[in-house]
Amino acid sequence: MNRIAVEDTRAAAADKARRAEDEKARLVAERAQKAEQDKAAAAARAAEDAKLAAEKANRAEAAKAAAAEQRRKEAEGAVAKALAEKQAAEKALADRITNDKAAAELAARQAAEKKAEVEGEQKVAAVAPASSQPSRSPQETAKLLQSELRRVGCLATAADGDWNASSQRSLILFNKHAGTKFDAKLASFDALDAIKTKPGRVCPLVCDRGFRADGDQCSRITCRAGSRVNDDNECEKVPDRKPATAREDSKKRDEQRKQVESAPAKPQATGQMFCNGAGCRPVRSGCKLVPGGSGLASGDGRSKAMMEICG
Repeated sequence: MNRIAVEDTRAAAADKARRAEDEKARLVAERAQKAEQDKAAAAARAAEDAKLAAEKANRAEAAKAAAAEQRRKEAEGAVAKALAEKQAAEKALADRITNDKAAAELAARQAAEKKAEVEGEQKVAAVAPASSQPSRSPQETAKLLQSELRRVGCLATAADGDWNASSQRSLILFNKHAGTKFDAKLASFDALDAIKTKPGRVCPLVCDRGFRADGDQCSRITCRAGSRVNDDNECEKVPDRKPATAREDSKKRDEQRKQVESAPAKPQATGQMFCNGAGCRPVRSGCKLVPGGSGLASGDGRSKAMMEICG
């Protein structure tokens, strides 16, 4: 009975040990299976991530290519626009040159026609005096012409009707700046009519030294302290005076000494006095005193009588 119980106990222990080993093997197999499943899942996720990354990279490349294509189209559009603008500018320039040439030809033709018309009128006027011009005295004509010359800035004096040298110079100045050739010796109606056609100043404003043109007036030029107006009507700094050096002083003294030595000698006063019965006076230039004679003693009275000898 005891032996059977022992064998049963041993059988039970062996069965228990076998079941433990089976459980252990099952757990190991389950863990291995789970590890394989996790590995497969990780590989699947990695493959999905790689697929997504590849798709993202493809989209980025596509966007980059699209942007490059857009830039290329914009550059081509800019080049085409610049070319069109250049062609339009060249066409406008050609049209303007053509128009200017046509206008110049028209102006030249009109000027020639007007010149011929004026010459014809002058010829008619030479045959019969024109009745359209009002009868004015030469002084009235000169005064009107002077007023117009003052208006266009060619005359500075008053309009007094005296057609003098100043008025003649003003008409010469007008001829120079207006391109006309009127006779400056006469105050003519032709010159008066020509000057009336000028709307503003013709002769430039001329200002004295120290003034500058300011519109139609001359304004005084003001320089800063330590500056002055030069010959070009510009402010320049006043140069500082340098003190004379010892060498310069010595050179000046040598020059003065040479001038004194080269100058002819002048008679010098001796400082002596000559006394006689008429009184005392300085010894004359070129004369000297010698002992003797009838002169009075000079000095303290103990010296001998002196005599003045000249020559």
